[in-house]
Order: sequence, then structure tokens, then C-alpha cells
Amino acid sequence: MCRKGLGALVVAHYPGGVTIRLYDTSARQIRDFTPITPGCVSIYLCGATVQAAPHIGHIRSGLNFDIMRRWFEHRGYDVTFIRNVTDIDDKIIWKAAEQNRPWWSIGYENERAFNDGYTALGCLPPTYEPRATGHITEMVEMMRTLIERGHAYEAEGNVYFDVRSLPGYLSLSNQDLDELRQPAGEGETGKRDPRDFAMWKAVKPGEPSWETPWGRGRPGWHLECSAMAHKYLGPAFDIHGGGIDLIFPHHENEIAQARGFGDEFAHYWVHNSWVTMSGDKMSKSLGNSVLVSEMLKAWRPIVLRYYLGTPHYRSTIEYSEEALREAESAFARIEGFVQRVVEKAGAVEPAAEVPPAFAEAMDDDLGVPQALAVVHTTVRQGNSALAADDKEAAVARLAEVRAMLGVLGLDPLDPHWAGESDRGEDLHGVVDTLVRLVLQQRESARTRKDWATADAIRDQLNQSGLVIEDGPQGPRWTLGPR
Repeated sequence: MCRKGLGALVVAHYPGGVTIRLYDTSARQIRDFTPITPGCVSIYLCGATVQAAPHIGHIRSGLNFDIMRRWFEHRGYDVTFIRNVTDIDDKIIWKAAEQNRPWWSIGYENERAFNDGYTALGCLPPTYEPRATGHITEMVEMMRTLIERGHAYEAEGNVYFDVRSLPGYLSLSNQDLDELRQPAGEGETGKRDPRDFAMWKAVKPGEPSWETPWGRGRPGWHLECSAMAHKYLGPAFDIHGGGIDLIFPHHENEIAQARGFGDEFAHYWVHNSWVTMSGDKMSKSLGNSVLVSEMLKAWRPIVLRYYLGTPHYRSTIEYSEEALREAESAFARIEGFVQRVVEKAGAVEPAAEVPPAFAEAMDDDLGVPQALAVVHTTVRQGNSALAADDKEAAVARLAEVRAMLGVLGLDPLDPHWAGESDRGEDLHGVVDTLVRLVLQQRESARTRKDWATADAIRDQLNQSGLVIEDGPQGPRWTLGPR
């Protein structure tokens, strides 16, 4: 799994004794990250439950952990990144019944929609992306072991986990077992204790099912992830990630199953916060979700990545059009600097290292907002160098900017984003010809010292969404923020 040996130990500690630090939900504090295997990082992220197309809250989690992965890789770690697909659960079955379609067609259609969203926003593909229904054998084996060890029992075709059998249950969410109200699904009969949770659900008429020693049925949500994490990362791995809404019951119950099975399971628990609308969590059930597919029709994917990926992963994002426009303007300033240097100096490769202040921010619990401030400071320095006609300094700043943007997945010169500038290239040529004709009229007015006409032309172009910049080689135009 990990391709590095003990010789990679130096990766974990950097000059000056700096280490990557992460907020561990289970410890309720920021901890120094120490990998199980030196030089390697293993991450399991709870991925999509594919009952419907993704909204931006779903994709935010993928973006946050994509940035985490990129930072570990920049620091020299070999990362194994698992992001599962839950392709069978109550909601998928209900949707299939509502739409009179096979359950698997609902899942596959929405799995593709999720992957299209991840790809559009520049997320690197996972090392493995297992589907729950492909791991029934592993789930049955885990249940068999848990029953043998007294942690689980069969009742009326269901298999339940006995929560009182495992000391430390609820330590992640810090709840009192006597006060617990475990969510229960339809048909969960025969429980010894209402707080016990279902690992396997007995078959119901018309529902998908698989054969087990306890009769036909289908897996519970929690069992799927415990079995897949064990399959791909073994009995112990470094980081388990997901949204804060998964802490209980999902992650708490994953831990119970894995520990009862004999696994150490995750050494760190990292959770990202929500995208909200009017203070409420974005949710299809609340009717306040903003689909990624619709957002991509209105906003450039790289701008949407900037908007969702640059707040701190533990902070809530309150959705608003105004905030998106601010993100678009901020990114336009970065992109404009990149374009100006490339026009002046040609291709510039990213620097081998990021500035120390950027690294310090990222090492401190993935402090992207502080790291982004370093990006904007470097852009301002680069613009000053351009204004002073200091080509060497401008190129050096661009190399640093590209290195930092690469970590954030926001480098406009990266091949992934090249298609963005190619879209509508024919139309761009037409617009360029027309704008240059208007700019020639403006230059003629300036030559005649008819400043009123020149300013009026510039104002009209600005009102149409074009930004005009006067430089040593003459005026240039770019599309401004909407």
C-alpha cells in the first residue's frame, strides 16, 4: 500500500522541528500528526450516498480533503486516499420506488454526477473508490466475528450491535449512553436494547437483498464503512474524515464495529463543517440545496473551487451570491497577475518550495485562509515588480504563487484548468476583434487629447463587463467580475 520505507522518516519532521498538526475530533484538540508508517499517510473519507445529485455542501467535503491530500503530498508523504460510495441505503430504495426505477440505476446515475462534480472542481481521483455493494462478503465476515465475540446478535433476520458490550462507546461524540436516542429505521424489530443499532436489515418484499447465514437482507450504513476501511487500509490507519453531521451516529458506530472486530481503526478523526443557507445546513430534505450542476452553469469551476475550498475546513460557509462574487473578484486579481507575467516573460514553472509563511499556515491544521493571505501578498509584490518593470522579481513571485496555488488546486496554468480558457475560444476571437476596434477609437481620442471621449469609451466597456488596463505595450482587456 505505502511505497516508502523507513528511510522516509524525515518527512514527518521539518527544519526547526515543525510538524503538521490537525484538529482531532476524538481528542477535541489540535494534535501533532505522527503517521503509523513513516513517510506514508492513509486516509478514509466517507464519500457520497448516491440517492440524488450532489449539492455544494457535498462537494465541499471532497474539496477539503483534496487540499489535505495535496498538502501531505507536497510535504513528501505517500498518500493512500480512499473515498467510498454508499450505493445502497433506505433513501436510494425509496427513490427507486418513487421513480419506478431499479435501485442500482438511481445509484449509478448519481455516482456519475458526484464524480463529474469532483472532477469539474479539480479534485484528484482517489486511490480507490469502493462501492458498498461490492463488499458484502467482508461485511458478513465482520458480523460473524462480532457475533462470536459477543458484540452483536441476530434477531428476526436483523443483526444488531450490542452497544453496552463495548467500553468507550460514544467517546467520539462525548455522549452519555443512558441519555442516548439511537436513530432507528423501519423494520428494525427484535432489539434487546433500543440503543443497539442495525448492521444488517432483514429482507422486505421488493427490496434488494443478499444471502447471509442469518437470512437474506441488506447492509446497514455503518457496517459498510467499517468493512471497506478494513479491506483497503487494514486494521489501523491514520485519518478518517467526513462532515461534522457524521460524527453521530455514523462514525461512532463505525468505531464500535471496528473495535469489536479487533481493529485499532482511525488514529485521527477530522471533520469538515457545513455549507449553510439562512443558517440551516444545506440539505435536500430541507429544500435549500444548491446543486453543483446548476452552479457550474453560472460560475467557472475554478471560481467555485476558490469559494468552497479557501475558508477553513472547520468553519461554516454561509451561501450567498454576494460571497461568490467576492470570491470571483479575489481570484480574478490572482489570475490577472499570472496572465500579465506570462505575457511579459513566457512560461514560468512553479517553485520547488512554497514560502515559509504559507507552509507554516498549512502545517497548522490546514490554515488555508492564512495561507491564502500569503498568496495575495505575493501577488501584490509581483504586481509592484511589474509596475517597476522588474521582470526577474515578477517571475520569482509568479513561481511562488504557482507553487502555492498548486497546493490549493487553483493554479490557472495547470493542465486541468486549461480547458476553461479554451471554452468559447471562437467567440473570444470575435470579441477581441470588436474590442480592439473600440480601443483604437479610444486611442485616437487620447491622441487628440479628447479625454472626455476616451474616458466615456472606457466606462462603456467597463459597464459591459470588460476591464481595460493601460500598459507599456498598449491597452489590454480582460473579463471582469460579474
